[in-house]
Amino acid sequence: MYSSPFLDLPPFRAATGVVRLPGSKSISNRILLLAALAAGTTTVHDLLDSDDTRVMLDALRALGCEVAQEGATLRIHGLDGQLRTRQASLFMGNAGTAMRPLTAALALLGGDFELHGVPRMHERPIGDLVDALTQLGCRIDYLGNPGYPPLRIHPVPPDMLALDVPIRVRGDVSSQFLTALLLTLPLVATRDVTIEVVGELISRPYIEITLNLLARFGIDVRREDWQRFTIPAGSRYRSPGDIHVEADASSASYFIALGALAATGDGLRIEGVGATSIQGDIRFIEAAREMGAQVESGPNWLRVARGAWPLKAIDLDANHIPDAAMTLAVMALYADGPSTLRNIASWRVKETDRIDAMAAELRKLGAAVEDGPDFIRVHPLPAANWRAASVETYDDHRIAMCFSLAAFNPAALPVRILDPHCVAKTFPDYFETLFEVVEPLDIPVICIDGPTASGKGTLAVEVAHALGYHYLDSGSLYRVTGLATRRAGLEPDAANEGRIAALAHGLSLQFIKGQVVLDGEDVSDAIRTEAAGMDASRVSALPAVREALLSLQKRFRRLPGLVADGRDMGTVIFPEAPLKVFLTASAAQRADRRHKQLISKGISTTLDSLRADLEARDARDSSRSVAPLKPARDARRLDNSQLSIAQSIEQVLDWWQDVQPFKAS
Repeated sequence: MYSSPFLDLPPFRAATGVVRLPGSKSISNRILLLAALAAGTTTVHDLLDSDDTRVMLDALRALGCEVAQEGATLRIHGLDGQLRTRQASLFMGNAGTAMRPLTAALALLGGDFELHGVPRMHERPIGDLVDALTQLGCRIDYLGNPGYPPLRIHPVPPDMLALDVPIRVRGDVSSQFLTALLLTLPLVATRDVTIEVVGELISRPYIEITLNLLARFGIDVRREDWQRFTIPAGSRYRSPGDIHVEADASSASYFIALGALAATGDGLRIEGVGATSIQGDIRFIEAAREMGAQVESGPNWLRVARGAWPLKAIDLDANHIPDAAMTLAVMALYADGPSTLRNIASWRVKETDRIDAMAAELRKLGAAVEDGPDFIRVHPLPAANWRAASVETYDDHRIAMCFSLAAFNPAALPVRILDPHCVAKTFPDYFETLFEVVEPLDIPVICIDGPTASGKGTLAVEVAHALGYHYLDSGSLYRVTGLATRRAGLEPDAANEGRIAALAHGLSLQFIKGQVVLDGEDVSDAIRTEAAGMDASRVSALPAVREALLSLQKRFRRLPGLVADGRDMGTVIFPEAPLKVFLTASAAQRADRRHKQLISKGISTTLDSLRADLEARDARDSSRSVAPLKPARDARRLDNSQLSIAQSIEQVLDWWQDVQPFKAS
């Protein structure tokens, strides 16, 4: 999961392979609450692991619910409708699927509770739900702006609740208000309890999910059209025992769109959800087909390929797929005419005002966009009009994910996604999953070369972390190869050159937070011994080994990008890299740094001997017949003799920004 301030996506040209989707957020949090309220133990399989589900689990544990986790499986021991904790302050983050139903459950179960969240949660309306609960006799106070969280819930005896008249709730702002009542009113259904919806009910497919899951937990709600719902007297939650969470159909929309834009060969296979899903957003398939996508479906899979190109413009009432419809707005950039999404007023009360946000970010890309209270119209974007842009995500996971599709633009421009970590709300590994199936036009590389003890390793690690890029410590490769050679029982000499080269070519090597990891083992210390250094020198003299390691180094060039440090990264390995830095410092300064480093490890040495050794090594490295140490012709020189690490990092990041076609927001 990327925690960098921004993530630069290079232009993509194709997509193929298999995508396994995470569990549905909507289903996950409903199941968690129902399992907690039910009698018995529920084993939950394939639960989504995300910010929103963690918020719900933390709240349930705080309320006394016992949750045991075994790998990807959760075992929840239900409360049978009785809280074990009667007073608590609960943090709800920005999880509407936790905030709304827990508000209803706690108001009905009795107790003294405060519910609060992040600032955006305190801007998301909850007044219609609170109004419905106060009709029953629940006591709820607003602790900030009326109609919005945070809330204070006061205990009310169950026999004081007014269940003999229909409970009226608005349905035209968010279906989560009705869902919250449906999920929790069985707690107090000593008689038939009726809910009446005021106005048109939006997002009906989400209510279908709620009714389906209630039935799995023993509650059979009677529905009259979409205006009246009755919970039978004597209803009681019963655990189904085992229950599986479907993969998220909303998340599927990004990969369905990906297939429509760029799938090649056999298309893109999406596993975990099929056309028979209980989730309403699976109807995104219909809209994608209308735009020209070719979609096949099986019991738990989809296969998508490009059909019509350019895509066909659509005019769609998107009320039934409010979350997935955002993906259509980006697909519209690749259409043959303007596309209009209507009846999407609910976008304005989601994680952000999604109509305003989508319109603003689409315009940054160069698109002409019209928008109103409940619609957005997006005009296609010719190649000549595309602009490289830094996309603001507003802490909204769906904006980050759907705008990743802009990397397929015909102008071959990169796209910067600000705050990529926001995808953790529903799909923490979204970008990693995307990178597994897309084919980029190019993968950016930053080369940091320089003499021994110049600090290039420390600098490269920090720059890679800041950009969310992979890191290559080329200087450790011969040492790792020497270590692997010894462990394989081979003598590092010419007699074993072929076997050592094959070993080097297949090294399973990672560089993680300054550690050198070989086959899952941290070998950072093992490769720094005197014996390891001697073995490194011997294997480096073998031409086949050098060729194998050249190939290995190039394989480190993976999405979203690479920062490589060494002595010949910019001159030999990645000569086409858009940014090459030659880092240096005076021999005296480098000797002083090395001296402090060795002294801290208890190794006795002198400054004079270190300086002499460094100067001699510089001379040898600069005069090598193979890949001598020298700056690449277009390298930017950075003398860090008088710079702190932070200043050096800032300078390299500034240079990186200089070679990008967009500016940071």
